[in-house]
Amino acid sequence: MKDPRDAAANMSEDKKDDIMQNFQQFKDYLGDQVNKGEKIGLGEEGLTKGAKRVGDYLAKNEDPRNREEKLLNELWKFADEEERKHMAHVLVKLADSTN
Repeated sequence: MKDPRDAAANMSEDKKDDIMQNFQQFKDYLGDQVNKGEKIGLGEEGLTKGAKRVGDYLAKNEDPRNREEKLLNELWKFADEEERKHMAHVLVKLADSTN
């Protein structure tokens, strides 16, 4: 499976803006990615690892574009590794419930 950091790094700025401008679109995008991961056989742990990699990438490389993403970004910055894993797990559950 393609590394989510590579996918995000290679995505056009217009596509990133479309996804990140609106939190519902962000959740929908994550939900689509979770569904793709499930279809190729990723379990909960694999999905959570992918979500954590995405969270790490976003925190390091992207500015939040709405207040929900700003909150997630602030929480991510102050969380330790274990807390980030838990946050990633919750994000996968949120994204999975979206679709």
